[in-house]
Amino acid sequence: MTMGDDTPVTSLVLPVILRPILSKLEAQNITAAQTLRSALSKAESNHPGITYDLVVGIVRRAELSLDMNASVLRLQGVASDCDAIEYRSARSEDAFQELNRKSTALKRILSRIPDEITDRKTFLETIKEIASAIKKLLDAVNEVTAFIPGTAGKQALDQRKREFVKYSKRFSNTLKEYFKEGQ
Repeated sequence: MTMGDDTPVTSLVLPVILRPILSKLEAQNITAAQTLRSALSKAESNHPGITYDLVVGIVRRAELSLDMNASVLRLQGVASDCDAIEYRSARSEDAFQELNRKSTALKRILSRIPDEITDRKTFLETIKEIASAIKKLLDAVNEVTAFIPGTAGKQALDQRKREFVKYSKRFSNTLKEYFKEGQ
């Protein structure tokens, strides 16, 4: 079991894989979809990683082979605007809308990794695009800080920003290892 793992993929299973499915279910049975969404959200909140374990368990039970990292990346890149609206800031200020755009742009670039990683030249260009998109996203986060009232809100945003930087550095180090090993 992976519950409690501190990896981005673990925390993305609910919003990237399950919520779009639940949104489609709402068209058929809104009550069931809302009940299931609430239960899964509560379970994930109380036991981070449980939805990851659920999906991985289903995949194993079906005796399928699946690279969860690649799958989540691809799915995030093809998420419809309707799916993405649920995660966007509802704030109307330009800084928040720009943050939404920068976030979506980075996700779309990252979603290309599984398909481009085997073509070294294309992948190196993608890495440059990722670095640029990360910088632009961090700039957009800095712009949003001015709109956050109180110290607690700014501290929470700063904490998320630090986590983002931490994962970005981990990503960068993984890429360095990948190329160092000549893969």
